[in-house]
Amino acid sequence: MNRRALLGGLFAAASVPALSACASGITSLDGQGDAAGGGGSSKGGVTIGTANFTENQVLGFLYAAVLKAAGVKVTVRPNLGTREIVIPALKGGDIDLLPEYQGALLNYLDPKATPTEEGAMQNALTLALPAGLQVLPYGTAEDSDAFVVTRETARKYGLASLADLKKQNGRLVIGAAPEVKKRRVGAVGLKDVYGAEFKEFKSLDSDGPLVKGALKKGDVDVANLFTTDTDIEAEDWVVLADPEHLIPSQHIVPLIADRKADDTVRKALARLGNVLTTADLTALNRQVDKDKKDPEDVADAYAKQHGLAK
Repeated sequence: MNRRALLGGLFAAASVPALSACASGITSLDGQGDAAGGGGSSKGGVTIGTANFTENQVLGFLYAAVLKAAGVKVTVRPNLGTREIVIPALKGGDIDLLPEYQGALLNYLDPKATPTEEGAMQNALTLALPAGLQVLPYGTAEDSDAFVVTRETARKYGLASLADLKKQNGRLVIGAAPEVKKRRVGAVGLKDVYGAEFKEFKSLDSDGPLVKGALKKGDVDVANLFTTDTDIEAEDWVVLADPEHLIPSQHIVPLIADRKADDTVRKALARLGNVLTTADLTALNRQVDKDKKDPEDVADAYAKQHGLAK
C-alpha cells in the first residue's frame, strides 16, 4: 500500500442531509447506504482493515467472523498502522470497514468537537465524517485512553489525577505512540486542559511492549495505555483520573464505506455489538497478549461460543 497515495485527498466536502436515528443513536445520513435506500452492497466481498495494536486486530477478526457467518466474503488486512493511515485507506477504497472508537475518531475528524457522551458523539460523528463513509450503531464494549503511572511514581510525585501533572511541569517524561504528541487526547489536550508540560515526549508504540517496558524500567514516568489492557491491573499501575473529561467515551463503532453498508453487514455487526462487552474484550486481549494466542483464533472461538458463528 502506497502511504503517500493514501494520505492524499482524504476529506472531500460533504453536504449534510437530514439525520436518521437508530437504536444506538444517530448512525447514518439519509441517502447514504443500503438502509436508507442507497446502493451499498457486500456481494463482492468486504475488506476489513485494522490499526496496529492487539485489540483492534481482535475486533477486525471478530467483524470477519460474524460477516462470514452471514454469508459475506471477507478479507482481513490487519496491523496496517495508525488512524492517519487506515482512514485514508478506507476513503480510497483499499479497505471497506474499520473497527473504530467513538471519541478518538471524533477528535481525529474534528479536534474542536466538545461532545463526550456516546449518543451526542454518535450524532457529531455523523456530521463530521467525509462523504462516502458512515458509522454503524456503536456497541456495548468500550475502551478508553488512559494515562498511567507506576504506584511508586504516583507516591513520589503526588499523582492521582491528570490535574496533578502540572505541579511537576518540566520534570516528567511521557511515553506514547508518536501520533499522541499531536492529538488532543494526548500531549496537546494535556497542556490545553490541564496545563501539563513534560520534560520529554518519547515516541514508542501504541499500548505495546515498548511503552509498557519503558514504564516498567522507569524510562518514562507517564504512559498512554488503554483501559482494557490487562497489564494495568497485573502491574498495579495507577490510572490518573480525568476530572475535566479530556478523554471522551470510547464505545466500539464500525466505520464503513457507504459502498458496502447493506442490511446484511449492518445486522451482523449489530449482533456482535450487542453481545460483546468491555469485560469480554479485555479477556480477549489477555488471550492474545498474555497467552500468546493468534488473534484470529481468539476471535473465531468467541464468535462460535456466543452463537455469532457456526
